[in-house]
Amino acid sequence: MYLSFDRSKGGASEVAQLLETPPNAVLFDRTVDRALVHRSAVSEVLLTDWRSVGELDFTVGAQWPRGHSYYPPVADLWYDPVLMAETIRQAGLLLAHGAFGVPLGTQFLMGDLSFDVDPEGLACHGRPADLSLMVTCGELRRRGSTISGMRIEVHVIRDGRPLGTGNGVLSCASAAAYRRLRGERGGVAHRGRLPLPVPPPLVGRDRSTDVVLAPTADRQVWEVRSDLRHPVLFDHEVDHLPGMVLVEAMRQAACLATGWPELLVTGLSSRFQKYVEFDRPCLVRAEAGPAALGGTPVRVLLEQDGETVADGRLLVRSTG
Repeated sequence: MYLSFDRSKGGASEVAQLLETPPNAVLFDRTVDRALVHRSAVSEVLLTDWRSVGELDFTVGAQWPRGHSYYPPVADLWYDPVLMAETIRQAGLLLAHGAFGVPLGTQFLMGDLSFDVDPEGLACHGRPADLSLMVTCGELRRRGSTISGMRIEVHVIRDGRPLGTGNGVLSCASAAAYRRLRGERGGVAHRGRLPLPVPPPLVGRDRSTDVVLAPTADRQVWEVRSDLRHPVLFDHEVDHLPGMVLVEAMRQAACLATGWPELLVTGLSSRFQKYVEFDRPCLVRAEAGPAALGGTPVRVLLEQDGETVADGRLLVRSTG
């Protein structure tokens, strides 16, 4: 079920608190340390600052660039909403390390990730978008003096107006615990040649290297392409398909299911049940539902070895 976001009410109490926060409460002068958001490239860091406003409440600054190498403006008019997913992901990592003392080198696992956005708030205005996030952490699971997991609830403000909401669940495992958990699967990379991608224009892409789906014998089923050389999707070394790659697979599958190459994702609710391995096919199925006032729903399933490894529900709009 999608999070509700009622602009007529001005948002929840957290939004009201954020709207009353002085403009200089979070800064946008520089990015946070890339290690705190698990990025190798400084250019991929979206967060700029964070402040505690309560035991479990935080204000976080973020900036979306006018042009991103992988998440460019949709139809040259709207910031790519999938940046919301990456912003939420980075906020969880930042607070886990900065506020709750999770050591660097800890492995994080994404359990689910959801967001809703107001399309009006996504409009590009010829300058980077400075965002203020009010983040509430809950469902904390503790291991000694630090945490082993939590849920974050996020309200996002742009230029004094609510932009959207989101939430996510993350779990933490020490490097040693992760090695035990993964066993022989740890460090396994993609073997063999990449399958040919679907034509890039069908999924709103200009370059084949940015396409994460390949066709199969079934026209309604696609295979995830795992190009470990991609500088954004695989910014650092991993031993399984990252959650953001799966989110992009869901978005591209929605493009194919609707026939809208440059659709706008206004809502996403995704779950990640199992590790998705590199050395076995991960198949993607998508089905678009009937259009409604708020958009067109699309259901996406990702399967590996006959089991569902991730699923998502997207709410999309045509930009045509």
